[in-house]
Amino acid sequence: MAAFSSHRLILPLACGLLGLLAGCAAPSPGSGARVTPEDRPSLLGPSEVVKVLNRVTWGVNLSATRQVDALGLQRYLDQQLHPGPTLLPPPVQAQIDAMTITQRPLDWLNQDLEQRRKNADAVANDDDKKAAQQAYQQELNRLAREAATRDLLRALYSPNQLQEQMTWFWLNHFSVHQGKHNLRALLGDYEERAIRPHALGKFRDLLSATAHHPAMLRYLDNEQNAVNHLNENYARELMELHTLGVNGGYSQRDVQELARILTGVGVNLGATTPKVRRDLQAQYLRQGLFEFNPNRHDYGDKQLLGQTVRGRGLAELDAAIDLLSRQPATARFLSNKLAIFFVSDAPPAPLLERMSQTYLRTDGDIAATLRTLFTSEEFAQSLGHKFKDPMHYVVSSVRLAYDDRVILNAGPMLNWLNRMGEPLYGRQTPDGYPMIETAWASPGQMSTRFEIAKVIGSGSAGLFKTDGPQPLERPAFPQLANPVYFESLKKTLSPATQLALEQAGSPQEWNAFLLSSPEMMYR
Repeated sequence: MAAFSSHRLILPLACGLLGLLAGCAAPSPGSGARVTPEDRPSLLGPSEVVKVLNRVTWGVNLSATRQVDALGLQRYLDQQLHPGPTLLPPPVQAQIDAMTITQRPLDWLNQDLEQRRKNADAVANDDDKKAAQQAYQQELNRLAREAATRDLLRALYSPNQLQEQMTWFWLNHFSVHQGKHNLRALLGDYEERAIRPHALGKFRDLLSATAHHPAMLRYLDNEQNAVNHLNENYARELMELHTLGVNGGYSQRDVQELARILTGVGVNLGATTPKVRRDLQAQYLRQGLFEFNPNRHDYGDKQLLGQTVRGRGLAELDAAIDLLSRQPATARFLSNKLAIFFVSDAPPAPLLERMSQTYLRTDGDIAATLRTLFTSEEFAQSLGHKFKDPMHYVVSSVRLAYDDRVILNAGPMLNWLNRMGEPLYGRQTPDGYPMIETAWASPGQMSTRFEIAKVIGSGSAGLFKTDGPQPLERPAFPQLANPVYFESLKKTLSPATQLALEQAGSPQEWNAFLLSSPEMMYR
């Protein structure tokens, strides 16, 4: 694969994406007439559509290009920014419906798991206790694997591709690590209820949902935070990583005051409720596993970012979320992270300013902020330049290789992500995985990608073979050279890549060459 050693693809857009989306006039082919907005999307050449889809979706495939052909790029992007209900292919939905995390509400699931944990701890015989504890841990592992599998299935097959990317983006932004406590049992609910519904909505609602979810409160130790026994972990990360950013203008005093606001906000995994002082009983709240215990709350007034937050219980958290989500520093911090994800490792300052102004003008509307990004000249110029992190590489490779043919086993994909250092829910520190090229472009990383390309290209990846006592296998060979699709894809490939493909000695080698090409490493 020496032909793929160093070159990259940088093709100019046939017509400016900014003009295409923002509504500027463009001449129709063969005439000097002006065209209507409905006509403009068709003016974008096939190779440019491929590059736009590679950025907006989890990876271009035949199904996505057909969607754009049917709708036009402008309407397609409108639908991605404001998606309707997610209608998955029936075989995908059937896999998801069969999962425990789909069938059982979190509080019911937790009740069973807690009883299993207690029973294991109560076993007298050491060997039997060890076996029971291992069985409990294996069940937690299985639930975490279900959550990760569901995430991958949606990334592969959901027509609402931008929503899926933003769900992953916010899961990374509000990162929790599955290895702590029993978080493996909470992950599916965290993604489904706290992140996904708000991924393209108002940031304030997203921030509130994460602040009320037991996965976040357990991970950052806020269940240990009580009056006169402050734990500042969550308060600090809430400002440094989730809203204002490390240079967001807050002080250590602000951290302490926010920690005071967060006292009593915690988790109750048990079946009983605490005894609350009579004068505070009306303020006690339990919703699922979330609990606000007024016995543990500091009812004194607080000073947060120069504003007085009157001591009145859980309502203080709402006030703090309002304040944090509407800060100019939060607008800048989030705009920068979004632009790093969708544009470049060092986003231009003018783009960040425009995005920040949109965020503040729309009260933190994520879709509106993204529209400002997608209609920018900076976005158009960046297409094809953004290095894929492992998640993008793995998902885009499978989407390209198999289109809408539904995999039966996500295990190989999960293993590839583990090998490349980006397992779902696997970031041990709360800062989330980095989204810059230097974090992922090492020689070892590239070697692993070439191995993955080879195994996918050969059709022997195991994606269509189930495990268990009655394994099922549906042989599937990648149809990457299908002329219906490859003619559009070919226009995005450099001469060096095309030459290497011509020299492939077999269909398997041809597939491997394409999936390990420089063009597949960038989006």
